[in-house]
Amino acid sequence: MSIKTNALIYFLAFCSGFCIMGIELLGGRILAPFFGSSVHIWGSIITVFMLSLSFGYLLGGKLSTKNASLTKYGLIFLIASIMVVPITLFSQPIMEFIFTHIEDSRYGSLLASTALFFIPTVILGMISPYSVRLLVTDSDKSGQVAGRLYFVSTLGSALGTIITSFYFVLAFDVNTIISAFALTLGSLGLVAIVINTLASNKELAHA
Repeated sequence: MSIKTNALIYFLAFCSGFCIMGIELLGGRILAPFFGSSVHIWGSIITVFMLSLSFGYLLGGKLSTKNASLTKYGLIFLIASIMVVPITLFSQPIMEFIFTHIEDSRYGSLLASTALFFIPTVILGMISPYSVRLLVTDSDKSGQVAGRLYFVSTLGSALGTIITSFYFVLAFDVNTIISAFALTLGSLGLVAIVINTLASNKELAHA
């Protein structure tokens, strides 16, 4: 991997962290009209995100052992983008159905969080381990690379949290923000795929 490609991977990891925490934060706004915003509602949201990320880490690590490439990396972003879109399309009917069928808001919010956020967050969780696999070229430096990658990703998460809560929610509605996150993820995935394709074509031309 070239320096430019490595910088791109770090940037994409940063953006994924930003989007993950932005979506998690907005989860509270989506559930609040039906289940409230008490501590057990946030407990449900955080639990679902932590569990789905953990599964994503496992799947991403496994996938990264099979001919890892920047193109496959970009495809993860594209799939994540597609999986985020249903949050904007189906959140209302899903919330209404669960609200009317489950009286206890604790379990209702847990089920609602799972229905809306589990799959897209699993896909987003695959990004971090796959990023490490693409960046590590020397096993002796794997710990340093992983530490730097998780620093960048977590920094993105912190900024995603504060920018979404301080600014985005004041200027836009929830669906608009989530749609913007989905568009961002999809665009980044396309950028990664295009760059890898151009690099491959350049190598073939010089062969």
